[in-house]
This record gives sequence, structure tokens and C-alpha cells, in this order.
Amino acid sequence: MGRVREYLRDRLRDGPIHMTLIDPDKSTPDAAARVAAAAAQLGSSAIMLGGSTGISPARMTETARAVKAAVQLPTIIFPESPASVTPAADAIYYMSLLNSRSVDRVIRMQARSALGIRRIGLEPISLGYIVVAPGMRVGEVGEADPVPRDDPTLAQSYALAAEYLGMDLVYLEAGSGAPEPVPATIVRAVREVLSIPLIVGGGIRSAADATALLDAGAQVLVTGTVTEEEGIGPAMAGILEEVRRRRGR
Repeated sequence: MGRVREYLRDRLRDGPIHMTLIDPDKSTPDAAARVAAAAAQLGSSAIMLGGSTGISPARMTETARAVKAAVQLPTIIFPESPASVTPAADAIYYMSLLNSRSVDRVIRMQARSALGIRRIGLEPISLGYIVVAPGMRVGEVGEADPVPRDDPTLAQSYALAAEYLGMDLVYLEAGSGAPEPVPATIVRAVREVLSIPLIVGGGIRSAADATALLDAGAQVLVTGTVTEEEGIGPAMAGILEEVRRRRGR
């Protein structure tokens, strides 16, 4: 098992964790480093880099280097395309958008990047990515048929398929900037059938959002928009406080 996967597994043994998503296209490398350092102080367990379309390899590399110089946390690429790959990060989510209509998003992009990832020694972490309505920009770009918010059975089916295919993680994504997170009913249903860790992201803006998702069984919460909107402010602090509280039980 790779070093970052082992780190995440060890952290999850003690309860839920939080990851901070930083978009290199919306933050300068220096600003990304400041957000990462503040998030680390509050207890975030990893820094994810990605979000926008068309992030250049140079910008991803500069941001990864700045973040790694600022924090000891793993830096994980959250890729939009093979162009997101850089050896400056620690790992990459090797992710398949399971409910995409595009074969490119399900497997062809992954195939195009596989040899390059191996060549530069970047640790791949396989991830089943499932877009839940409204899906926002990622749903549009990914040509997804979002899981309806009232269809937990469909979400269960995609998630269990990811586990049966041997993936390390499942990620339920409402979309960056979503007005509301993934419904707790969907999170709870997926957690009931899943044996691998469950990540939930998109639309998480408050401690109350975090409480509902953690109560439903989310094991990893990802926030990005909240830091873009207010930096490491009260909302982010409240979300991380709720995660820390669960780890202290």
C-alpha cells in the first residue's frame, strides 16, 4: 500500500477526517500555502489541489510546491484531466466519474495518464466519483447524469459497483458551490452498503452541514468553496471543530 493511502487509513481508524480543497486557478501559490497552513492548524488531514478546468501543469506544480513547503500534510491532486498531473504532489486521486455519459471520463483519460503517473512515481489512489444533483459545473463538464437527490438506491448501486471494482474510496459530489450538500439520506444509504471509506463534498458551508453528514456516516468531508468565499473563517473553523469533536469521542 502506498504511503498516502496508509496515512489516510491510519487517520480514519480514529474517526472522520477533513480535507481542504484548493483550486490552483483561483489562488496564487502563496495564497494556497497560507490557506493550507491555516487549515492544518485547525486539524485538516490533507490538502487536495484541483477544481477548475484547464489548470496548467506549471500552475499545478507551483501550487503543489508552495503548499508542501508550508505544511507536512499529504498533497493530493484532484484531477480535471491528465494535464493536472505533476510530480510535485504526493498522490493523485485516480478517479472514474462513474455516472458520466462520456467514456473519456470513465476510463480513457485515466488510460492516457497511467504511464505518465507510473514514470514520475506519483502515488495513485483509486476513487469512484459519483455526482449527485445539482452537480454544478463538474456535472456539466463531466457529462454526468447526476444521481437525483431522492434516489438513494441509485447512489448505493454506483457506490457498491466502485467497491466491487476494487476502488480504494468512494466520493459523493454535489458540486463546487452547490446550494446544499449531498442529502443525508443518500449518505446514510451509501454508508449502509459500503465497506471502503466514503468521502462527501460540495455545498458544505457550516458546522450544521458537517453534523448532518457525519451523523449519516460520511467519513471524509471535503470543503473548498467556503475557503474561497471567506478564507479560514468561522464557517471553516466550525466544520473542522465538528470533525475534531467526533475524533475525540
